[in-house]
Amino acid sequence: MVVLIKILQVILALSVLIIIHEAGHFFWARLCGIRVDKFFLFFDAGNFKLFSTRQKWFLKLFPGAEKWETEYGIGWLPLGGYCKIAGMVDESMDTEYLRNEPKSWEFRSHPAWQRLLVMQFHPGHLPLRRHPVHLGRRFPEKRG
Repeated sequence: MVVLIKILQVILALSVLIIIHEAGHFFWARLCGIRVDKFFLFFDAGNFKLFSTRQKWFLKLFPGAEKWETEYGIGWLPLGGYCKIAGMVDESMDTEYLRNEPKSWEFRSHPAWQRLLVMQFHPGHLPLRRHPVHLGRRFPEKRG
């Protein structure tokens, strides 16, 4: 039982870090006017999802969710998370949209500095996250 609790604690802690990391990409994309198609904790490999805002039961409870441009969800494979940003070639290698002209809300139609913000400046680059680690080095515990 103790081992199971420890495993759940690790998964929960990693989930919080993953959500914070992906929320940074989401925040910058939306701030720059780029559409985000999916925001997922864990991967939905094989298109199997534990939870999605596009599932029928969720849409019955929240009919307004049909209008949301972003699908939020939880996949079944706990190896990370992702934001699927419109107009960005990612691991899915979905290149169908490249044949068409870039839309104003696509990643590829924005200037390089905005694309850099979306790709690079997530909360992992902020000193706020690293601060507790370095705080221990700056103020070591006094013994004796």
